Amino acid sequence: MVLHPKTKVRVAGQEVTFCCKASGTPVPKKYYWYHNGTLLERKVHRYGSRLVLRGLAPEQAGTYHCKASTEAGAVKSAPAQLTVLAQGQQSCKPEPEPSFVELPSECPQDAAGSRYYNVGRCPPAPCADSPADPSECGADAGRCCGVRRMEMREIPCASSLLPIKVVAECGCGPCAQPRVLVQGRVTAADTGEPLRFGQIFLGGRKVGFTGYKGSFTIEVPPDTRRLVARFVDRQQRFVDAVKVLPFNRRGGAVYQEVKMLRKKEPVDLDGSRSNAIPLGEAGGREPVGELVLPAGAFLRPSGEVFRGIVKASVTFLDPRDMATASAASSDLSFTDAEGEIVPLRTYGMFAVDFREGETGAALQTGPVEVRMDAGQVQMPEHLQKMKLWSLNPETGLWEEEGVLRPAGGNRGKREERTFLVGNLEIRERRLFNLDVPEDRRCFVKVRAYSNEKFNPYEQLEGVVISLINLEPQPGYPANPRAWGRFDSVVTGPNGACLPAFCDGQRPDAYSAYVTATLGGEELEAVASSPKLNPNAVGVSQPYLGKLGYRRLDHDDPNLKKTAFQINVAKPDPNNVDEINGPIYPYRSLEECEEAPVSANHLRFYRVEVDKYEYNVVPFKESDLTSWTGDYLSWWPNPQEFRACFIKVQIEGPQEYMVRSRNVGGSHPRTRGQLYGLRDTRSVRDTLLENTSGACVEFKCSGMLFDQSLVDRTLVSIVPQGSCHRTAINSLLREYLSRHPPVAENNHTAAFTMLAPVDPLGHNYGIYTVTDQNPRLAKEIAIGRCFDGTSDGFSREMKADAGTAVTFTCRERPAGRESFFQRLLTAPAEA
Repeated sequence: MVLHPKTKVRVAGQEVTFCCKASGTPVPKKYYWYHNGTLLERKVHRYGSRLVLRGLAPEQAGTYHCKASTEAGAVKSAPAQLTVLAQGQQSCKPEPEPSFVELPSECPQDAAGSRYYNVGRCPPAPCADSPADPSECGADAGRCCGVRRMEMREIPCASSLLPIKVVAECGCGPCAQPRVLVQGRVTAADTGEPLRFGQIFLGGRKVGFTGYKGSFTIEVPPDTRRLVARFVDRQQRFVDAVKVLPFNRRGGAVYQEVKMLRKKEPVDLDGSRSNAIPLGEAGGREPVGELVLPAGAFLRPSGEVFRGIVKASVTFLDPRDMATASAASSDLSFTDAEGEIVPLRTYGMFAVDFREGETGAALQTGPVEVRMDAGQVQMPEHLQKMKLWSLNPETGLWEEEGVLRPAGGNRGKREERTFLVGNLEIRERRLFNLDVPEDRRCFVKVRAYSNEKFNPYEQLEGVVISLINLEPQPGYPANPRAWGRFDSVVTGPNGACLPAFCDGQRPDAYSAYVTATLGGEELEAVASSPKLNPNAVGVSQPYLGKLGYRRLDHDDPNLKKTAFQINVAKPDPNNVDEINGPIYPYRSLEECEEAPVSANHLRFYRVEVDKYEYNVVPFKESDLTSWTGDYLSWWPNPQEFRACFIKVQIEGPQEYMVRSRNVGGSHPRTRGQLYGLRDTRSVRDTLLENTSGACVEFKCSGMLFDQSLVDRTLVSIVPQGSCHRTAINSLLREYLSRHPPVAENNHTAAFTMLAPVDPLGHNYGIYTVTDQNPRLAKEIAIGRCFDGTSDGFSREMKADAGTAVTFTCRERPAGRESFFQRLLTAPAEA
């Protein structure tokens, strides 16, 4: 499906056009349209690939999807929602919805000390639009609800007023069209070696190369619902990686680590004799099966039989090895007869590469036999459903090659075993799978938060949640026997719903291993020991006990805290304790996606120790649609994010909070006005006594949102404590003196500069990174700052490397707190 119908809002009496388009061989010409799952009569609506509804009535609201079919199969589109408004009904209410931001610690808002302030938001929902020409199915941006007017307010703090802009009115306007990107890195699954200058394909089209360090950026084409990318090693050391990459349809960049499987070293085979190649004998395990190639099976592309020496490489990905899950290709799905994408459960996949011994020319095969050891199948019901599949590298979907049927046999000296036997011919496709369709499916609700307070208004969007289905050892659910499937979903404003295999009879028949990453940073799961806290996990008892929630470090505190494992116990509809999440039946996806934050769900959170950010113009970095074009916006361009950091060395007996205060410096519209604050606690240098370092973000100088005039941000760096400035980087001082005006630095407890417009570097103690993902730009800049180099990345602070300014601090004497609070919050003209 290459064109999906789009969500629309109309007023009763108007008309609406839905469009879809499928590609295939032969070309699909039959289309069917459905309303709320019911087939619409073709004779009544006279539709083809386009559905036109005239004189809309309220009962025609709901979901619409199309299905295209040929004799080769069928495929369904994604559903589109139609909202039909009554005459005079508003689709975008002028009153903003509540949205809270955290204020600085010196600005409590009530007697209880709450520091959260309602700044409002406009939900980016579609607005009622004038119906376009029904003959057109173009990529019209449409109209969406957004900010119409903002107001400046002042919040009383300890000894000053803090400016903040709040949404005063919402209204309809053109929908934002942010770029949708997938970024990441491609490395070897075994050694971490980067794929240098590998080719990247979308469908059959080459779209670029990986970089020297394996990095890549893919711009997601409009109307894409399933992004399938193929990574090819031109040196043929790795098996081609076909990946279904998650992305955020609301815009911005999602970061993904891609692992490639190293090809097995080829062995020499005599093409004139029968040969058998074991599948999955690594690690001292019994093979899952074998590939049997009869004499004369190898063919040249012309069809001529090749009987010479064959270089044969057969690389088996064994799901009994948990480490292989990240290197598996595609997302283990196929399209059924009704056009639905349905999951598979794998028992192993193998890639083949056959070449002539002398010339290296690629070879194909005639009929060959795949034999699978039935003893490796622990679920008896799977024996009757086992099939052989090949991967379509353009769609990322597996297509059936044949059925595996039971056949007894004794292979060589091995004991008598039962085999499942199937046949295939190896032509253009080179990646195959031993799988069964699995219909015991559920959804798991997961949310990600900015911290472990788990405030509903501090959820993170753009987080990649990954779930690996596990098949536990009988009686040992914490020790899985194999993985069977994996999925990744990106969190939206209401979390994410991940598909998973589940069972209603045996709670531990399937378990799931779940992780979360944001811009390459791993988020932390809620602890399960020494005591399980249902309120923290997000799931009430007794259902939580049935799920058997365990964080990775449950038994071994040395293990990472970034994953948890649960039994995917299908909820009992007759049990009131199990109908409120976090597991939902497969047919209840909408209920899962729309579940309120008060419903049961599983949680991850960012670990940000002593770090605080405040923007005068509120912006949620994980939701680019929350960006507002304003002269005081911290990020002036929502398509590209430039992160700037300054490195501060502190000589003193403890760690210290360091604040950057950022105000307009040279632009006539912003001079003296606050952009925002950043607080960071210094980190000890383990090699230097009484020394710590802080990497403090500041607002980069440059064009503001109107792109007409540069502003050099006036940045003040103030450590909180009894500190005085003792040194300034000589190169930075010289640069600032050569680029006037020069900010006054006559207060020794702070460092002030008009921030450089140029992206200086570690020699100056300034670290600048530009990226389409603000979180990723910050992470890279912080890694370089910690390391004190231009392109390094470290989590170990090297306080004396690449430093901009040095302070000497002593333990703060009593009675000085109020002075430093005033200093930190003083207006620019003070």
